[in-house]
Amino acid sequence: MIMKKLKPVYLILICICAVAVIALFAVLGDISGFLRGKKEVKVKIQSGSPTVKIATELKNSGEIKFPFIFRIYSKLKNYDGKYLFGTYTFSGNESYKKIAQELLLNGEKADSVTVTVPEMANIDEIAELLQKNGVCTVSEFKDEVKNGNFEFDFINKIPAGVHYRLEGYLFPETYDFFTCYSGKENAHLAILKMLELTNKEITECEEIISTGKYSVHELLTMASIVELEAGGQKDEMQNVAAVFYNRLNSPEFPTLGSSPTIKYPYGNGAYDTYKTKGLPVGPLCSPGNASFKAAISPTENFEYYYFVTDKSMKFYYTKTLGEHNAVIKKLQGENNWIYETY
Repeated sequence: MIMKKLKPVYLILICICAVAVIALFAVLGDISGFLRGKKEVKVKIQSGSPTVKIATELKNSGEIKFPFIFRIYSKLKNYDGKYLFGTYTFSGNESYKKIAQELLLNGEKADSVTVTVPEMANIDEIAELLQKNGVCTVSEFKDEVKNGNFEFDFINKIPAGVHYRLEGYLFPETYDFFTCYSGKENAHLAILKMLELTNKEITECEEIISTGKYSVHELLTMASIVELEAGGQKDEMQNVAAVFYNRLNSPEFPTLGSSPTIKYPYGNGAYDTYKTKGLPVGPLCSPGNASFKAAISPTENFEYYYFVTDKSMKFYYTKTLGEHNAVIKKLQGENNWIYETY
């Protein structure tokens, strides 16, 4: 008799649990975007719109299903009051993370400055550049480089021992950086923009990277060496990469011997490829698209181990040290030799 009386209670509890599970699944599906169909939507955010209104606009457009959850997410991430006005185009199945980053980075907010981060720039140089343009101070930028929370998988895989955590990960490009928040927030958003482009580069090459023997960190490290060695000569980057991979994989070369790595001022020799075996502990600068692609896909069957450039930046590749020295001697005799050789 007691069991019979309890059965309806069990049924109610089961129903409540089932509803809770379904609701949780729906919320998590909305946060991740996987339950929403892929349908392009446009969302117009008016100037001065609070998060509650932005969440409603996202719901009305069909971009999200639960505006209240999006507001909670925004509050937990400290994004309240930072979303930018403008007209946005979404694919319909972005995660809350992607939606928030779009609203933070690509709106029409005033008080921004256009800054070009050049290829080969390192963290010190980027910090000075942003300070010069009023984005943030050097110390604010470096603190974000060291301690900022950026949700990209590749950041969690950066090994210990690098001097600057994000050296080599800040993509060189021309950006509109914000000057309208505090220096720390401006620094965070500037770094986020640069990391977004790096993430795009990695994602586009994900299939090739996954089948190779080198990690993203190692590829960016090689790309930074190629960037510095090629001196902006994009047509030579795949050849330069091939030379250093040949050295890396040859027992005849105990070290890579890349001259620009001597100049990196940090790491107590961990970046100096005349002192350390294999690749340096991490990248030495921000490599561009061409050097990153060269590191992923060096020239095939390029059986050279040395190269030297003349004053016009013409490259001469050789297979043996004797051939290499002969080219140098010839260029010296023509007064056409650049001192650094590789």
